Amino acid sequence: QVQLVESGGGLVQAGGSLGLSCAASGSIFRLNAMGWYRRAPGKQRELVATIESGGSTNYADSVKGRFTISRDNAKNTVYLQMNSLKPEDTAVYYCNAIVAAGSPWAASIPYWGQGTQVTVSS
Repeated sequence: QVQLVESGGGLVQAGGSLGLSCAASGSIFRLNAMGWYRRAPGKQRELVATIESGGSTNYADSVKGRFTISRDNAKNTVYLQMNSLKPEDTAVYYCNAIVAAGSPWAASIPYWGQGTQVTVSS
């Protein structure tokens, strides 16, 4: 019912910048929090940043001051601007959205994007 399509990512040198975007589509009745998570090789998936529909944000300590999450509610899209990238930021980045789909009475459940690779070279 709901699809999350990510774009952006790629290869960048340490100290560089990249931007990610994620557009939600489908039978969306209510789009709640959106966010980004990442999974580095050999590690568990971890939260990077989240943003509520009203704009409140939350960041992992490791990215505070370097990453900025934002959203465009009219476009059902969330963005992640990543600056001052470090090799330890290398991971697959996943978009997440909490969505009530199909009807006003539908429960809000999490949906995930397919993931996009971010590689930071030293």
